[in-house]
Amino acid sequence: MSWSDRYIGLRWEPFGRGRAGADCWGLIVVVYREELGIELPSYLGYGSVDEHAEIAALIAGAEASPLWQPVTGAPGPFDVAVFRRGRWDTHLGLIVRPGLMLHMDGEDCAKLAPLTSGRWKNRASGVFRHVSRGVEAPLQRGLA
Repeated sequence: MSWSDRYIGLRWEPFGRGRAGADCWGLIVVVYREELGIELPSYLGYGSVDEHAEIAALIAGAEASPLWQPVTGAPGPFDVAVFRRGRWDTHLGLIVRPGLMLHMDGEDCAKLAPLTSGRWKNRASGVFRHVSRGVEAPLQRGLA
């Protein structure tokens, strides 16, 4: 059994930040709180897929934050993967193991998805690790 099993099926809810429902950032907030004891900001302006530019700006702000470090090499459990939808970085997932992530699948629920095939394969724009979990060196984009 993996930690991710506890979140599969968590329903999608715009601006959701709890077990009652979550968007893709909310899923990360819930998992980090419950599994790692790390409280992340709620970013309540984040959540509507219709606001791609705003979401991308929030993601870019998190990337520039001293709390998130780019991952080099193979991503590990709880690393956050960033993905493009169109021209913006607007989707996030949590690495379960190399090649597999937990994410909110559209407006449905939390599901597992492969990173090396399918719709997310060519949309990856980076992987980041919270500093409380250990720091990696310079940025290497992608999820190879």
